[in-house]
Amino acid sequence: MDRQATIGFVLIFLVLVVWMWLNAPAPKPVVPEKATPTSIKAAPIAKDTLRIKQAETRSTNDSLGKFFGGRNTGQERIIVVETDHYRAELSTRGGALKKWELKDYKTWDGYPVQMVDYEKRGDYNLLFTTTDGRVINTRDLFFDAPGAPEKIRLDKNNFEFEITLTLPSSNGGVLLKRYLFRNDTNGFKSTITMRGMAAVIANFGYQLVWENGLRYAEHDSRSESDFAAAYVYAGKELTEINAAKIGERAEKEFSGAVDWIGTRNKYFAVALIPAHAPTEGAFISGDHRPLPESGEIETYTIALKMPFKGGVEEASNIDVYLGPLDHTQLKSYGVGLEQMMSLGAAWVIRPIAEYVMLPLFGAIHYVVPNWGIVIIVFSIVIKIVLHPLTKSSMRSMKRVQALQPMMEEIKEKYKDDPEKMNRAVMGLYKEYGVNPAGGCLPLLLQLPILYALFSVFRSSIELRQASFVAWIRDLSVPDVIYSLPFQLPLLGIKDISGLALIMGVTMFFQSKMTTTDPRQKAMVWMMPIMMTLLFNSFPSGLNLYYTVFNVLSIGQQMIINKQHGDEPLRKVEPKKKSKGGLFGKLGNIPRLKK
Repeated sequence: MDRQATIGFVLIFLVLVVWMWLNAPAPKPVVPEKATPTSIKAAPIAKDTLRIKQAETRSTNDSLGKFFGGRNTGQERIIVVETDHYRAELSTRGGALKKWELKDYKTWDGYPVQMVDYEKRGDYNLLFTTTDGRVINTRDLFFDAPGAPEKIRLDKNNFEFEITLTLPSSNGGVLLKRYLFRNDTNGFKSTITMRGMAAVIANFGYQLVWENGLRYAEHDSRSESDFAAAYVYAGKELTEINAAKIGERAEKEFSGAVDWIGTRNKYFAVALIPAHAPTEGAFISGDHRPLPESGEIETYTIALKMPFKGGVEEASNIDVYLGPLDHTQLKSYGVGLEQMMSLGAAWVIRPIAEYVMLPLFGAIHYVVPNWGIVIIVFSIVIKIVLHPLTKSSMRSMKRVQALQPMMEEIKEKYKDDPEKMNRAVMGLYKEYGVNPAGGCLPLLLQLPILYALFSVFRSSIELRQASFVAWIRDLSVPDVIYSLPFQLPLLGIKDISGLALIMGVTMFFQSKMTTTDPRQKAMVWMMPIMMTLLFNSFPSGLNLYYTVFNVLSIGQQMIINKQHGDEPLRKVEPKKKSKGGLFGKLGNIPRLKK
């Protein structure tokens, strides 16, 4: 490996280190002995300011006012809706969604993923101010569900189920929450109807609120918190809020039409999508709290501001997505919901991940069921695509190595005059037609691919809990073969990745094959060690890709060494230039004699 290639490797390593440092979570403050979760209630609503504040009080008859007094007591009923993909529970208390279990996905400890925080009485409620000055959160009130079954099972034959929960007011008006469940979707359709509520609802609006975020499903709550955020999508622009540090609270208010709002953790999301329903804004907020044993959690509240014009009957249709961050499912809504996925920088990395990596992975997985083998096949495909560049790079490196003796003579001859030495070296490169940067180009071209793969492997639901062989049980997280009883100082490493070690060994052999300069022998082991430490915390799928890629590169290098090992250096013949250009050529045309 020549000097230029070494510099290229070092620069790439530094870029990776800086990039990882910028994307690393903030240092964790000391966790208090006892962390008490906060609950949410509503503050008075003004027409231009809709906010949800923190408190721990329950509604009383007095606080409910004349329209809903007495509706805070009753007998709770649970209606269960089960499909091939989820199991949902509706409660007459609040007319809320109490549970939403995803049958196709398991938590780290083997239970179905539960999306709704049922310990806080469920979610998907309405928030509004009444004309008698009371702030009403429907989660505190009991709805009626006349004739509703206790359980309904949907399948291919019994495809959908509709239920309407009603909340009457004392003046004869009624608020209706209609749910439509289908067997083939992760989510439901909802219609909020205000019938005869003009004398009840003040400020010409109400909020449709998802208050308690999403339950966590992964073993490492700190890693899951790195991905947690809330979003508002309006006018084809995505706005994100993120309470990145423990103790931090973030919030943002929006006015005008909104396409959708949502919140996510690492692999799952909830989104409220107005379906042909006008909106007047949105409000999103979140906080970041510590958990026992150095854990942490981010909880986000999202709210749509819906208009109410005081008509005899007004209805708003809302699509609610409750499911995995699956690109195909999210994109099927046609409103940019896939923007919630963490697929890297929008200007270069995300297009590669979204339009190349994911479709290619899906196409290979259509034929190959095991995701580990999919990654191996993908590595081979990328190697074939980059083969012409890599071959040119390797040949260029060999030619540079062949020039080393002559370069040493030049350096010795002009050791006291660096300017002449540099001109002589560049003249040597030109004389033999060698591009000194040719060995670095394929490495630089691989950087966007590497970043895109990093993003895909960290956030792709397809690789979540996808096992490969032996100890590699989840391709989306590091494969740990040994945990140290302590953390390595400065590096912060405690868990040792098996694939990272194997990748480091392949890089060592690759460096050994390409390094001929005795003064660069240290790079043979230095670069593999640095890259192993860096890749130790990377997803095992990414380390598998890079390991296979290195093995293929070693084989390619052996073939090139065999084919071009004895290839002699040849000087490049300078191109002959015609004198005088076009007019010079015209001047050489013989003239006719008079």
